[in-house]
Amino acid sequence: MASTGVNVLRYSALFAGVSYGLYHQSNLNAQNHKAKVDRDFAHQASLITQAKAEFKKKNMPQDSVTKGGEVISDPNDPKFDLEGYLTALMGEKAK
Repeated sequence: MASTGVNVLRYSALFAGVSYGLYHQSNLNAQNHKAKVDRDFAHQASLITQAKAEFKKKNMPQDSVTKGGEVISDPNDPKFDLEGYLTALMGEKAK
């Protein structure tokens, strides 16, 4: 039978190993949770950007847009739309 000192050493090592395992597992879980939150945030940001682009495309008057997708900026053009031009101008300055 092992002496008392050896048993204390064995159980101390066992306790230290279990404690380290719990600590390491909690760190891994925290890193995994942070990565998931970051992925969710990036996904939401991309959805918002996509929705803004669709909203802009939907609400831009078609008469004020050329076939190339550019806004008509000539005020003498009969299809000129001041609101569309100003909206496009503000969109460029926001970037």
